[in-house]
Amino acid sequence: MTSGGAGGGGKAAAALRLQHYLIMAGVAAAVVLACLRYAPAAAGYGFLAVAPPAGAGRLVRAAADGGARDPPPAPSSVVIFNFGDSNSDTGGMAAVNGMNLNLPEGRTFFRRPTGRLSDGRLVIDFICESLHTPYLSPYLKALGADFRNGANFAIGGSTASPGGSPFSLDVQLHQWLYFRDRSMEMINLGQKPPVDRDGFRRAIYTIDIGQNDLSAYMHLPFDQVVAKIPSVVAQIKYTIETLYAHGARKFWIHGTGALGCLPQKLAIPRDDDADLDAHGCLKTYNAAARRFNALLAGACAELRRRMVDAALVFIDVYAAKYDLVANHTAHGIARPLMACCGYGGPSYNYNHFKACMSAEMQLCDVGARFVSWDGVHFTEAANAIVAAKVLTGDYSTPRGITIASLVNSTLVASNDG
Repeated sequence: MTSGGAGGGGKAAAALRLQHYLIMAGVAAAVVLACLRYAPAAAGYGFLAVAPPAGAGRLVRAAADGGARDPPPAPSSVVIFNFGDSNSDTGGMAAVNGMNLNLPEGRTFFRRPTGRLSDGRLVIDFICESLHTPYLSPYLKALGADFRNGANFAIGGSTASPGGSPFSLDVQLHQWLYFRDRSMEMINLGQKPPVDRDGFRRAIYTIDIGQNDLSAYMHLPFDQVVAKIPSVVAQIKYTIETLYAHGARKFWIHGTGALGCLPQKLAIPRDDDADLDAHGCLKTYNAAARRFNALLAGACAELRRRMVDAALVFIDVYAAKYDLVANHTAHGIARPLMACCGYGGPSYNYNHFKACMSAEMQLCDVGARFVSWDGVHFTEAANAIVAAKVLTGDYSTPRGITIASLVNSTLVASNDG
């Protein structure tokens, strides 16, 4: 496959253009996926929380518990506002498009379609469970929404770059501003909003976006892809700055995953396997993902130095997700690069024209351990493993900060960067 400017045969270039078009159509193809819940209770996915190390951030214990674990927050103390794409969309895209999805979406946990692009829970769902708070309601869900513990602005297919999608990050930010303004208006009228002033102040602001931006650029030579990444990161940085200006003080920022290990990318026709690494993933895609993450982590570090009264934690999701492929046997996964729901069988079970949920889909057995649900999104089993890793604090910068410690903290000014 042509990448990084190497060898550009017509066949490979056409294939890359095809992938670019499919990215934009990916929301529709993705909506066609499935979303449920293969609850891995017996698999022992515990949610360890470690105490923040001294000097690792701006967090101060609200109360000393004397132990190595952070105490679970009281349900009423947890408020989360999430921004992102399909990796954390809990039903927003389905609500926006008025789509009634069918099984197998939702087959393993919810037992019904929920609008999540998975066969079950997402990482954000496991985060909510670890904090003993309900799953986040999509902001645009008309019926059955409950915003007392925050709201989910993530929409499948969203980009960080403005105009890249109908619900790009700038639109999601404006939706939050509207939500906040209406809440303040209710307070001023003597009414009770779902989230009060204190709730907005102590809320965790989670962001997981950028995958669709990178995917849309990968038909370009690699140096041009790299040149576009700073503008994507700048949009995320601007969002954090704007939220901060309106009182947000606790941020939880996810990097992007190993794009080169996704069946969708691997199934693109290529001239040879020169771009595959030792684990069968595309090196160029993964290099772009790592570059994005490095710049995003750098932006977070810069903001951390300036926003001395805020806590800003960057999460290395790439490392957590790549481990599922590199050490797949340790996780009981036989085919880490093959989609559970798709078409074509081994090696990837992905066809750009016969996606999961099509009449001809080939579906893995319930309970089978796969990383990828539909070629783009993770299964609940994979999301559970990623969440368990993320929640330990081992993938956090500053090191050791858990989201539970973020909830159970007060914030003080500090010069520790």
